[in-house]
Amino acid sequence: MGEGREPGGPRSMAVMEPEVAGCLATEPGPLVSGALPGAGGGMDWKQSLRRRLEGAGRPAKRSEQELKDEEMELFTKFYNEWKGNKSGRTSSQNIPRFYYRLPGEDEILLQKLREESRAVFLQRKSRELLDNEELQNLWFLLDKHQTLPMVGDEAMINYENFLKVRDKAGLKCKQFFAATVFAKLLHNDAYGRIPIMQFFNYVMRKVWLHQTRIGLSLYDVAGQGYLRESDLENYILELIPTLPQLDGLEKSFYSFYVCTAVRKFFFFLDPLRTGKIKIQDILACSFLDDLLELRDEELSKESQESNWFSAPSALRVYGQYLNLDKDHNGMLSKEELSRYGTGTLTSVFLDRVFQECLTYDGEMDYKTYLDFVLALENRKEPAALQYIFKLLDIENKGHLNVFSLNYFFRAIQEQMKVHSQEPVSFQDVKDEIFDMVKPKDSFKITLQDLIQSGQGDTVSSILMDLTGFWSYENREVLVANDNDSTTDPEDS
Repeated sequence: MGEGREPGGPRSMAVMEPEVAGCLATEPGPLVSGALPGAGGGMDWKQSLRRRLEGAGRPAKRSEQELKDEEMELFTKFYNEWKGNKSGRTSSQNIPRFYYRLPGEDEILLQKLREESRAVFLQRKSRELLDNEELQNLWFLLDKHQTLPMVGDEAMINYENFLKVRDKAGLKCKQFFAATVFAKLLHNDAYGRIPIMQFFNYVMRKVWLHQTRIGLSLYDVAGQGYLRESDLENYILELIPTLPQLDGLEKSFYSFYVCTAVRKFFFFLDPLRTGKIKIQDILACSFLDDLLELRDEELSKESQESNWFSAPSALRVYGQYLNLDKDHNGMLSKEELSRYGTGTLTSVFLDRVFQECLTYDGEMDYKTYLDFVLALENRKEPAALQYIFKLLDIENKGHLNVFSLNYFFRAIQEQMKVHSQEPVSFQDVKDEIFDMVKPKDSFKITLQDLIQSGQGDTVSSILMDLTGFWSYENREVLVANDNDSTTDPEDS
């Protein structure tokens, strides 16, 4: 009997899936009684099996709330599995770590490990930059793929050749060949091209910025993206031998030069006096450009005199300080500082300087003096106006009112009497100041009002310096004299 039986017989049931076999064994009717496919009587066994399976798999009808509960249960299950949270912890316990404690002063091994890892990281970043040979190769490729005609003496390149140079220049250069870079350098060229020199200067500038950032980061002891005053002092001190324009400085003057240079960075870039400056702020300002300009061995005399970081400028500022220090104790008293500039700063203003600024037994050191000089020599700058505004705001209210203006201008009127000049009415000066500044509040002048008006330097000069007030009062005469002095005698 075994091998000759029909496929639907007992032997074939033994090799079926258990669920199917169970259905066949329990289904009543013709199928069990031997109804086979193709037989004349009874229900088709396939239809019966399909109905049986459909009936067995159909769930009982559930309420909408039960469906929602099941959906939430499944969502929670799959979400926890995806987050690796099979233990059922809350999501707050799965927040990734974003704060890493800095090693303490006593954790010497961790400090050394951190320093070494940062050094390796910076070295890797440095190797990613283009070296001189790669820059020369880039220039050669750009020149080779220039797109004619030239614009005057300037070689141009279109976008198609731009992409060709990108493919040939190597992996390090690809970051500079973005479509957005090409679009920014595209200016009204009839052929849709950009100047090769402009693009190459852009690459050079980017490479220089990255090099400088890496160089500054080496002095970032904390590794937090900022430099403290001592960090910047070390950077500039080690930079001095690389600047030909500072070759003439005596080593005994290095400490004073470094103090003079560092003070400008902190005066303008650290207005809140936190004692640290972000490296990205140093790179964004022009001070580092001015400092590194001293690498030029043929820097003109005019450029040196206008550059705060040049040797003549640093010697000028320090020489003024020594000349003011009549008792040679290395500090300046109020009386000694009163001879600063033209010697016409009012005593009221000088009182405020010594009230608000850091002094030692009522005398000013060189660092505080540098802040004073930077403020008075750069009165148009917001940081300088902030310094002066703090001195003028005698009531610490955050604004100047009529009382504040009158308090300082009375000292100007007294100086005018001493010099046998006819005093000017305060009411007239007050009206002129408010007309110049145009503050939002017609009775108060805020620091923001001064900065936005563009007249902050004039207002501060009127209130604290007789020479500044006299220059403002006689501005029309001075302009006329300047025009007369510049007129060619042959034209008159």
